[in-house]
Amino acid sequence: MSARIGILGAGSFGTAVAVHAARAGHEVTLWVRREEAALEMVGARENRRYLPGVPFPDALEATHDLSRLRRCAPIVMAVPSHGYRDVLREFLAARATRESVTVVSATKGIEAESLARMSQVSAEECERAEVECRFAAFSGPTFAAELARAAPSAAVVACEDEKIAAGLCEALASPTLRLYSSTDVAGVELAGTAKNVIAIGAGIVAGLGLGHNTLAALITRGLHEITRLGLAFGGDPQTFSGLAGLGDLVLTCTGGLSRNRRTGVELAQGRSLVEILAETTEVAEGVRNSRVVLTLAREAGIEMPITEQMVAVMYEGKSAKQAVRELMTRDLKREANL
Repeated sequence: MSARIGILGAGSFGTAVAVHAARAGHEVTLWVRREEAALEMVGARENRRYLPGVPFPDALEATHDLSRLRRCAPIVMAVPSHGYRDVLREFLAARATRESVTVVSATKGIEAESLARMSQVSAEECERAEVECRFAAFSGPTFAAELARAAPSAAVVACEDEKIAAGLCEALASPTLRLYSSTDVAGVELAGTAKNVIAIGAGIVAGLGLGHNTLAALITRGLHEITRLGLAFGGDPQTFSGLAGLGDLVLTCTGGLSRNRRTGVELAQGRSLVEILAETTEVAEGVRNSRVVLTLAREAGIEMPITEQMVAVMYEGKSAKQAVRELMTRDLKREANL
């Protein structure tokens, strides 16, 4: 059954989801923050800045006018975590109705100021607008460019209401995107956030030329850290061995399209974070969220040594080589300890 789906955010991933949904038979409206960028997409029928070479299907409309999305359901939020609250608030105001809204977050991050996950931000903003919020998190190993070119992919849709999760899977799945439902919203959100930090470490491993042994160790111990964090906030252990956990972690740590991994490579080459960020318009969520994840870990009383070292490299002037050395010389312990 076709639907009218709204996508808020026209970066590479938001655009890829919009293209996918339109190909799957839905009417899709893609909201673009900058009016000039929206006009360019309307004329070119593609997103030349973030997803060049991928033509828009006929059923995909790009617009700068939020009110054009007011009849869409669901709404997919595909904006960086630091802009999520403002965009959702603007959309709810433009929507101008108190009818319930289904919000699907494709954002892998946590709000730095409040330490709130996107589920919590969505609940707060919908309560403020006096609108019932049905929230779901969309996550998994899905690079935008590969999703857009219809490479077979799989992901998870998590909602506390299992029927809503299943319904969203039915609506958004296609022969090239297999979706699995979950009720573990917190686990899916935290896995998607924390894996980006570990991916920066994977980039450092690559940038230093340390090899496959080191990368395998980093991914394995990184998964331990992610699981430890997720369990501390009520996540389901199975989530972290699934697509939103291990699957997304492996992709982000090994794939050349990973912005977070690329950041780590450049840090290993001696470049400063300021220099790296000055040369890109794309958001590497792990950069912003590394300190947030570490704060959550400390508040929960859990150890995340890889995350701690990534914060030190990015923000405290520690060299990448010294970070690796300190990780390798930590006190020895049982592997199974979480």
